[in-house]
Amino acid sequence: LQKVKNDLEMVLSAVRSKNKKLEEDLKREKQWYEEQREVIATLTKIEEEAKTQVGQPSTKRYFYIFDELKNKIMKLNIFKNELLSTLNEFLDEHFPPPEEVKNTKNKNSSTKPAVKLLALKEILESLINKLITTPHEPYITINESFWPPYIELLLRYGIALRHPQDARRMRLQAFHK
Repeated sequence: LQKVKNDLEMVLSAVRSKNKKLEEDLKREKQWYEEQREVIATLTKIEEEAKTQVGQPSTKRYFYIFDELKNKIMKLNIFKNELLSTLNEFLDEHFPPPEEVKNTKNKNSSTKPAVKLLALKEILESLINKLITTPHEPYITINESFWPPYIELLLRYGIALRHPQDARRMRLQAFHK
């Protein structure tokens, strides 16, 4: 009975931790849902205002606002491109693509590596793309093209997190929360 009790306590602990994780996921999804509702409400309000002022001659004001928004978007795009360029240069300089293993014993060997290893910037790019395209399932599967030292670097410094049940999957840490 003691063994059964201990086993049940372990199962209870596992279920509680899983429930805690699910509650955190639910909270994140609810927050995302609320943000989407706010965006829809704002867009609906803007649409209603536009419908009520369609007949009014204040179109110059809208063109001014439109131009202002267009300029802000252009500045943000320039800033984003500069930021990405700087990050790309930093990663190229400090984290170059992994070198292919050279066979020093047999120089005439025609054996090629089974898979091309990805650079750190390619790994980060796939993590970011996965997070943006599917925020509800941001995990990517780690395969043999991922260089283990780069995976360890991302995990050790909290940039990426492993999947709680599948160690072969990881996701980008949600820094915006």
